[in-house]
Amino acid sequence: MIKRIFSDMDGTLLDNTGAVSEENVSLIKSVGIPMTLVSARAPMEMMAAIEKLDLTGAQVGFNGGLIYRVDNGRVLPIHSQPIAKKDVHTLLGAIHEKFPEISLSYYDLHKWYCHEIDKGILFEQKVTQQKPTRTMLLSHFLKPKKEIYKLMMIVFDEKTLTNLQEFVLSLGIDTVAVQQSGKHYLEITHTAAKKSAGIDYIMQKEALSEGETAAFGDGHNDLSMFERTSFPIAMANASPDVIAQAKFITLVNQCNGVGYGIHKFLRNV
Repeated sequence: MIKRIFSDMDGTLLDNTGAVSEENVSLIKSVGIPMTLVSARAPMEMMAAIEKLDLTGAQVGFNGGLIYRVDNGRVLPIHSQPIAKKDVHTLLGAIHEKFPEISLSYYDLHKWYCHEIDKGILFEQKVTQQKPTRTMLLSHFLKPKKEIYKLMMIVFDEKTLTNLQEFVLSLGIDTVAVQQSGKHYLEITHTAAKKSAGIDYIMQKEALSEGETAAFGDGHNDLSMFERTSFPIAMANASPDVIAQAKFITLVNQCNGVGYGIHKFLRNV
């Protein structure tokens, strides 16, 4: 019997407009299996889906850097793993100096920060429907005082993205994880911030076995999530290597693949 479903958001639960369709909501709610969203997104970018699905349990943001629940619109952390402040300062300074042209921003628990409203920021605004907090003074932007959970770079040139990733890795900061998300994003979180870590925490708290859980995903950062469940389900729009690791393949995200997959593959497990 499936007691909890873990689901990625972008390319999985969300349609191509960045929303959970009404049909998907209806399909998911009708089964009544508790769901946890597991995403690289910040809580502010997950809130609309959480409220639409009436999710009251633990949720996972920042690729596992934050486990939290929502109560009356408030984010209540359960377990958090921000990036060390010295690492944030080192990374921001080095990236800005070496790649001043790229879109660079970051997140604390409640806000998204940028220095300039560039092409990447406008692109992300359209995807998430969120507005960044602009830090006008560059010296303040490069040395934030608050706890930062994710650094995000948006790059539209494939070669530049590859060079950027190689550069960040060459800095040798072993306490951070560097992951490409989709075609245009490079994201940096604490090395302990993994989707699998968030799932492990929840499964332990709720005494769940692998056979009592299922996971939906489409990207490489969902593979660690797939390893934790007996029922990994890939979206039809997932990359081939993700599909290869799935037990089942559901419809594409644009066709309510999560809701469809729950009814087709999990309802009678």
